[in-house]
Amino acid sequence: MSRALAGPTGRAIGIFVNAHMHEIVRLPVPVTDRVVIDPTFATRDLVRGLHRTPRHVVLLLTEREARLLDGSGDRLSAPARSGFPIVAPQTPARRSPPAVDFLRQVDRALATYLRLHPAPLVLVGTERTLSEFERISRNTARLAGTVTGSLTQAPLTDLVPRIRLVLERYLLSRQDEALQLIDHRRSRNKVVAGIPSAWLAARAERPEMLAVEEGLVYPARISDDGDFLFPAPDVEHPEVIDDAVDELIELVIQRGGWVAFVADGRLSEHERVVLTLR
Repeated sequence: MSRALAGPTGRAIGIFVNAHMHEIVRLPVPVTDRVVIDPTFATRDLVRGLHRTPRHVVLLLTEREARLLDGSGDRLSAPARSGFPIVAPQTPARRSPPAVDFLRQVDRALATYLRLHPAPLVLVGTERTLSEFERISRNTARLAGTVTGSLTQAPLTDLVPRIRLVLERYLLSRQDEALQLIDHRRSRNKVVAGIPSAWLAARAERPEMLAVEEGLVYPARISDDGDFLFPAPDVEHPEVIDDAVDELIELVIQRGGWVAFVADGRLSEHERVVLTLR
């Protein structure tokens, strides 16, 4: 606890303890103060933190130099054994412009790294260089956005807030993707709405994506066979799960699905929770 109080934080601290491990997690999102005593950890705040600050890759480009950084939260660092930095050699002019040859070399190295470490990509450089790179690149499927300007030698502390704006816009687009997926799966009868139904479907079928409104809390009892949840008004009772949303998130992740948080009100017609099935 003394380490937790002494260290820097983003917006909150999570302390997780059981008989086999203890961990302090500094969270970049505000959370509701709470204590959870349960066989499993409260996962929602961890997942929200990951969604708000996804691990990302930053490629800093000029026509003659490329640097790669791994991003997590507000931290940027050069990854080991990435093949970067890359500096263009001084060579005589050939049939294609040297800058294009260099950018293709960078793109190949980037492909190798992203294949082993997939993540959203942020590009940093002048508008001309980024435009040329995007034209030739085969690695922009997960492009989160760009930061334009001569910033490749800027202090990392100056880059972080500008990258954060790019990621925030990217995360909003991911929310829209989740809602589009729900509409697509609805036409195939692969959508389950509401926590009780989503819980049963996540246990019995193959969950694909769980979409949850940010502010939903659902105290519940669970049936003896584990298949059914029942809303519980007596939250303090020892048999009541204080928030079944946490349990549902953990179940979906364990069974190979992914989780999307959406703004309150976006799933009102679906009882604030939607599970899509494979």
